[in-house]
Amino acid sequence: MAIPIATLFAIGAYDLVLFRGLSRALAGPVVLIAIAATLEELVFRCVLFAVLEESWGTSFALVVQALLFALQHLGNMDRAGTYDVVVMLSTVTLCGLLWAGVFIMTRNLWAAAANHAAWNLTILLSGIPLSGNDDWRAISPLASRYVGPDWLTGGMFGPESSHLAIATTTVAVVVLLRAARRRARWSSLSNTSGNWAIPPRALS
Repeated sequence: MAIPIATLFAIGAYDLVLFRGLSRALAGPVVLIAIAATLEELVFRCVLFAVLEESWGTSFALVVQALLFALQHLGNMDRAGTYDVVVMLSTVTLCGLLWAGVFIMTRNLWAAAANHAAWNLTILLSGIPLSGNDDWRAISPLASRYVGPDWLTGGMFGPESSHLAIATTTVAVVVLLRAARRRARWSSLSNTSGNWAIPPRALS
């Protein structure tokens, strides 16, 4: 996420209005982001993904958990048009695949939660909407505004819906999942009877 955000600032799609610096007011949101990321990874990757993978294989579990993860974000788009909702669902599905990829590679809840929290914190510190939420922009170290078109900036949902972020996330997902297959961290429907190449270590 840092790469597309930095690029959007560099090309002028985001404009830095003011540098406020770090403040103590950020402590609460940072803790909340860490807790929320951990809970979401626990539910969607550590529990839902793991249960589905055990019964139906990694590919099926990947798709289902990612789609359900995206659907739970619909509440952030209550004022959005159809295009914005479709783009949001696409990009958050990619996020679900990304963090599942981290989980598959590590079989570790904390690795996926740390990646998820770092993603959200990067957006918060940049002063732009986080998953459609504007509430914390007033205490961000950077006061920023959109200059470019919605397809590039991400519009109301923020940089996660930027086509640039979608492209970079897609690359990351492909790299992670290909690496997981090469390292035999993949379970197919035919070998879901407990014959894991890499033993699950979800809470280690």
